[in-house]
Amino acid sequence: MARYRMINTDFWMTPIVGEELTADERYLYIYLLTNYHTTQIGIYRILKKQIAVEMGFSLEHIESLMESLEQQHNLIRYNPETREVVMINWGNMIHSRGGKPVMDCIESELRKVVDTSLISYVLDSIKRPEIRNLYEKFCDRNGNNYEEGDDTPALDEPIRRQKKEEEKEKEKKQQQKALKTNIENNPNTRGQTQNQNPNDVKEIIEFWDNNGFGYSNINAKQQLLAWLDDSNFSKPKDVILKALMIACSNNKRKLNYVVGILKNWENESLLTVEEIEDYHESKKHEQNTRNSTHSFPTGRDIPRGFKLDLTAGEE
Repeated sequence: MARYRMINTDFWMTPIVGEELTADERYLYIYLLTNYHTTQIGIYRILKKQIAVEMGFSLEHIESLMESLEQQHNLIRYNPETREVVMINWGNMIHSRGGKPVMDCIESELRKVVDTSLISYVLDSIKRPEIRNLYEKFCDRNGNNYEEGDDTPALDEPIRRQKKEEEKEKEKKQQQKALKTNIENNPNTRGQTQNQNPNDVKEIIEFWDNNGFGYSNINAKQQLLAWLDDSNFSKPKDVILKALMIACSNNKRKLNYVVGILKNWENESLLTVEEIEDYHESKKHEQNTRNSTHSFPTGRDIPRGFKLDLTAGEE
């Protein structure tokens, strides 16, 4: 279906538009009525950042203009959680033709509204009885308590992802706080002192958390951090991160595996990342040399005493 928004010419004659709105407020209002993201029902999802980019305004200016349209002029409502905006005078400003395709489209879009309380704001401006009945049907749904047989409108995928990221970040902060508390309450842990560089601790914990070693394994994190103090490495933070990277590349995301790597390096007196890399490079070179010396010649050996006679068989 082609996307057209036919605006009533009386739009420019209304007192609010003609006398009360500033030029920028009019620009934003006409944008919200006609932009690409609009729907047939006057309720749609849009990010304020998208509006700012498409209109060429700063995000702060857009937020100020939307607040004015909502609170001072009562033209819109915006739900910052679901990122949905409703145009309160949608039915008066936009001409919508009837017919089954349009009705089906309106019903489908009403089912997708996440914040169903927004439907009531646009209802009063809907004049066509058949369309108004559809709005009233969906207004009867209270929050997430839908009539049996109705499709439950789910959150858009971007909102789901954002909520998951927020929950993940919250969990991460809680785990880091718990780790800090655990360390502070157990100062006698192996090698643990108050002299650790906070940035070193933060970098190691972030690598651990972001690479699947386990958010909740606080005891393992604490034991790993102990190597910052209780080791012979020149730059223990860099060496610990190197061990973690090797564990990831070998898909061995366990504390015992990482500690095993660190102990082997200590036993070999490899105390810097440079020494570790040189050691592994020399091992690799030795292996390649060994493989090349054990190669076998191709073809068959020529018997001793064999003489080549190029004229044989010509008589």
